[in-house]
Amino acid sequence: MRPRHTLLLRTLVMLSLLGLAGPGAVAKPWWMRGIDSNETDFLPPDVAFRAGARIDGSVLRLRWVMADGYYLYRDKISVAAESPDLVVSAISLPRGVAKTDPYLGTQEIFTQQVEGTMAYRRLDYGAHPMQIKVTYQGCAEAGLCYPPITKVLSPVGAAPPAPSDTSPRWERYAIIGGALAFLIAGFVLRKDRNLPLPAA
Repeated sequence: MRPRHTLLLRTLVMLSLLGLAGPGAVAKPWWMRGIDSNETDFLPPDVAFRAGARIDGSVLRLRWVMADGYYLYRDKISVAAESPDLVVSAISLPRGVAKTDPYLGTQEIFTQQVEGTMAYRRLDYGAHPMQIKVTYQGCAEAGLCYPPITKVLSPVGAAPPAPSDTSPRWERYAIIGGALAFLIAGFVLRKDRNLPLPAA
């Protein structure tokens, strides 16, 4: 073993024996930076605010489930289309509960769970996987406010409805008529064609 590696190994062993390289030396997660509380006092954002989406006919349903002692701001929830050729309307949410925030003033919040709905339309006829981008922000009652969280969700559920046939009736007749004319012309030309017989 090289001397430099031996020195590094000895240093790590000494630090672990002294307790300096234990869990206390690990940096705090990004959502805990600047907070004086113990990092075990608060849940990671994906545990505190669980988000999911599902397809219900021509409507998307988005649902958040908040852990006890956590809440979401109603005005901080937004949704946008992520996959190509997907069009979504603005999300419709129920009324929240009023809460006076020392920094943001009076805000509407959701606790426990909330479901929002939005209409959608696919212009790609289902060629791409459906994905939406959701952004939301929430806090813990104990005093920690998380930065905005953005996630890309793939809604689950039944396949979206097939797009309605909006082509004009005359267009369909023109296509059928053109195909029939092509077939008739092929038969007429074939009838008048004399093929030479192979020489014996």
